[in-house]
Amino acid sequence: MYSKNVWKDYKEEDLKNVMSFAEDYKKFLSKAKTEREFVSLAKEVAIAKGYKELSFYKHLKEGDKVYVINKHKNIALITIGKKPIEEGVRVLGAHIDSPRLDLKQNPLYEKDGFALLDTHYYGGIKKYQWVTIPLSLHGVVCKKDGQTIDICIGEDENDPIFGISDLLVHLSQDQLQKTAAKVVEGENLDVTVGSIPLKECEANGAKQNILNILKEKYNFEEEDFLSAEIEVVPAMKARDYGLDKSMVAGYGHDDKVCAYASMRALLDVETCEYTSITVLVDKEEVGSIGATGAQSMWFENIIAELINLQTEYNDLKLRHAFENTLMLSSDVSAAFDPLYAQVNDPKNAAYFGRGITFNKYTGSRGKSGCNDAMPEYFAKIRNVLDNNNVYYQTAELGKVDQGGGGTIAYILGNYNMNVIDAGLAVLNMHAPMEIVSKADLYEAYKAYKVFLSDL
Repeated sequence: MYSKNVWKDYKEEDLKNVMSFAEDYKKFLSKAKTEREFVSLAKEVAIAKGYKELSFYKHLKEGDKVYVINKHKNIALITIGKKPIEEGVRVLGAHIDSPRLDLKQNPLYEKDGFALLDTHYYGGIKKYQWVTIPLSLHGVVCKKDGQTIDICIGEDENDPIFGISDLLVHLSQDQLQKTAAKVVEGENLDVTVGSIPLKECEANGAKQNILNILKEKYNFEEEDFLSAEIEVVPAMKARDYGLDKSMVAGYGHDDKVCAYASMRALLDVETCEYTSITVLVDKEEVGSIGATGAQSMWFENIIAELINLQTEYNDLKLRHAFENTLMLSSDVSAAFDPLYAQVNDPKNAAYFGRGITFNKYTGSRGKSGCNDAMPEYFAKIRNVLDNNNVYYQTAELGKVDQGGGGTIAYILGNYNMNVIDAGLAVLNMHAPMEIVSKADLYEAYKAYKVFLSDL
């Protein structure tokens, strides 16, 4: 019942493919640290592959390649198949938001000679992991005149970086008595951005100096923070991890690693029996809510549009399409960590180097909030993966009473479609630096391709 370590079976050609695919992913991940950046890069890649915006088409036929973008934070890539949409589609669904720090609406202030930016953390984080590491600023500033200014500071080697200070160990006697949840408070996750005061200012000179720099370099005023969306993320590129270079270290593997593999799988499948869709959503880390989360009407609207461009639309056809649809919720799973083995059931844990991980259910403590996939559906998936020599494993998110987590699977399952979670095992999940196996990345890509072409 135990899955094999795929590295032992790889031939020389396999190893080349694994390493080449990982190199492409590292480059993409290093540039796509936010939802907007991922969507922008995905659009570029799709256009280069011949995909056109949905509005370009008056009628859809087999082989047409379509992309749809929603509010700069969602993208769907679609290849029209032989069968009508009403007979169902094949969906790879992933999220492209990751835990981070967001600037508050009135973020800039000065305290004791330092200019700082006030933040509100996004998603589940261990707050202490975010101090004393190099940080960068990514996002947009939207001005009242309609102009949008792109912000990316801290990624170029000539850029400054930013950070959050921590108390020196010499004076930490009281701090170290606190629990890990309290050793760094959320309101203390403020980013230092400057310390030189303007000579002419009697007060808040450091803050005013930062405002002058922002005005000169980026042409926005302090009040423009009100309509800005700036994310604070680690200032690091994705790198090889381990002397054998078998792993990738980077920020945002959850869930950009599955999103990238899903995107590449769709782009690399030229023809398909059923219409194939990779849909990338936002807000999973905070409950999949809002206009760009999986709970919005956006995906349903896309399917309705596709039906309308293929045949005469009616609501019953839409319902049939969903009921006949098969989906992989492309999301990560918790990797077994030998340093913290006690939180896992070793028989039902995800291990590095054993291929893509399937979670029949996620949720927590009694499967609360889970999508529990149908065994008939997983049996079909097992069959096509085995027939195509794709390595896979199954897992739970830790011991029954230890904790758990959720994905977008249950949301799409509400449409009465068959859905199962399928993604990579990740070490350090939700930390500023996460780790994945290159072999698992490549096997996930293979699995996603087989799902689209053979199921």
